[in-house]
Amino acid sequence: MRVAVEPGIFLNVRHHDGVGRPFLFVHGLSSNAQLWDGVAEHLPNPSWAVDLRSHGESDAPEHGYDTATAAADVAAVIAELELDRPVVVGQSWGGNIVVQLAAKHPELVGGIGLVDGGWIDLASAFASWEECERVLRPSEIDGLPASQLRTWMTKAHRDWSEAAVEATLANMRERPDGTIERRLPIDKHMMIVRSMWDEPPAQFLPLITAQALLLPAMGPEAEKASRVTSAAALIRRSSIVWYPNGDHDLHAQHPARLAADLATLAG
Repeated sequence: MRVAVEPGIFLNVRHHDGVGRPFLFVHGLSSNAQLWDGVAEHLPNPSWAVDLRSHGESDAPEHGYDTATAAADVAAVIAELELDRPVVVGQSWGGNIVVQLAAKHPELVGGIGLVDGGWIDLASAFASWEECERVLRPSEIDGLPASQLRTWMTKAHRDWSEAAVEATLANMRERPDGTIERRLPIDKHMMIVRSMWDEPPAQFLPLITAQALLLPAMGPEAEKASRVTSAAALIRRSSIVWYPNGDHDLHAQHPARLAADLATLAG
């Protein structure tokens, strides 16, 4: 379905039927709603997953590529769909969006899940914006054969399902000649990165009143664990479920386990 968030601007929303408290899923930067299908299929609850601006099948206006606007868009989706205090779950940048949503609109949210995001603070991770911009600017891949990217994804993520690989490929648009192009152009991608630099989540975390579940994908680095526990300490009601050696895209790697953990928020 398509939902209006501003006059003339519509976002695509995927829906799975169910019973109980609703879930609303928010993807990360340069991702798409389809990646939440595996989690949704393992939940008994009804769920919706939104494609943000210039992601997935949503409209691509010239403005609105920042975390605050994305949070306002998600609030508009909740209102338009008349969802009753859903559990709102965000991955990566989507976690930062959910943090702002829960802080600014506590009346709309019945719980939040932060999947390897929600604590991302680029200004503390890089010495300068120039360094951040250089490191996080995505590579030029327009024109790459879709088959080549599919082969690379399959080899790089052997524990992902075929559906998860195909959902990730949907981050790109396949041209008639079999090559790909970004759905989110690099200039708009970097506008979002800049907003993440300008809007650190720490200022919003203490304002969250809903129950929060933090689900970090953990490698061997201790610094990330410190960031996660510091973020959790700022939220009034929070808990952490660690995913040792998990992929950043936990919803693609462990959809059943993630669904089981998130279901605890629907009580």
